[in-house]
Amino acid sequence: MAEGNFSIVTEFILLGLTDHAELKVVLFGLFLVIYVITLVGNVGMILLIQITPKLNTPMYFFLSCLSFVDACYSSVTAPKLLISFLVVRETISFSGCVVQHLFFGVFITTEGFLLSVMAYDRYVAIANPLLYNVAMSRRKCAVLVTGSYAGGLINSLTHTVSLGRLSFCGPNVVGHFFCDIPPLLKLSCSDTSMNEFLLLLLSGVIAMATFLVVIISYVFIAFAILRICSASGRWKAFSTCASHLTAVTIFYSTLSFNYIQPSSQFSVEQEKVVSVFYTLVIPMLNPLIYSLRNREVKDAVKCAMEMKHFSC
Repeated sequence: MAEGNFSIVTEFILLGLTDHAELKVVLFGLFLVIYVITLVGNVGMILLIQITPKLNTPMYFFLSCLSFVDACYSSVTAPKLLISFLVVRETISFSGCVVQHLFFGVFITTEGFLLSVMAYDRYVAIANPLLYNVAMSRRKCAVLVTGSYAGGLINSLTHTVSLGRLSFCGPNVVGHFFCDIPPLLKLSCSDTSMNEFLLLLLSGVIAMATFLVVIISYVFIAFAILRICSASGRWKAFSTCASHLTAVTIFYSTLSFNYIQPSSQFSVEQEKVVSVFYTLVIPMLNPLIYSLRNREVKDAVKCAMEMKHFSC
């Protein structure tokens, strides 16, 4: 739509991951398998926790919430990515881009908060095992999860509103496979310094705050484990944290690469690779990490497969 000597952008073109037709076929098959495994794994984890009485604990309640978030935020980006492999040019409307950005921001931030909540939950379970169910009551768990979603919503709304105030009147080609902030800021013909400041500030504060909760929780967990007399008891206590520690390490290391640095330092190709990892690979890995390294989950899976969950 022309206005004077410039045009208002009404849609964006998503470049996707590659222009090579042969590679598109391979990548479509690969990411379709990854997405299906992600959905099956996370939805399966939620259902498994619901039907298994032994898994009706605060730890698995938080895990089911994490699985829900993983399934949601991978679904925000995966369908568009898969379509981009099947068409010559993948487009998304301006409003669709804003909505995608909003929901992705909500779920990815909520995941960070949930991981910190789960670290605190592990500390309470190991430091006060006899009072665990009392200390982590249903009401407290609900408040912690609600707070995580609220934090994710506030953070994402802040970036979305500030993004909506920008003007896009030039190129409309997004060098990415979804509407992420850094590539969108590069296309704006407005001053984006405030957006970059908010991105650096809020992402940094949230990442540091949640990561600090994780670190402090694990310091106290380490002291609690050292107070356990038997070696088998110490190993059992540590094994309950191993899955969560693995998930936290992967999540924070990949996101810090993309968001906690000035936009001038971004490499488009590097950002795409890292983005694929945290939008598709991590949501697929989380249910595998928590199932393969957790005896209770493995026993519940065996029980469900044998159709004997009512007596487990």
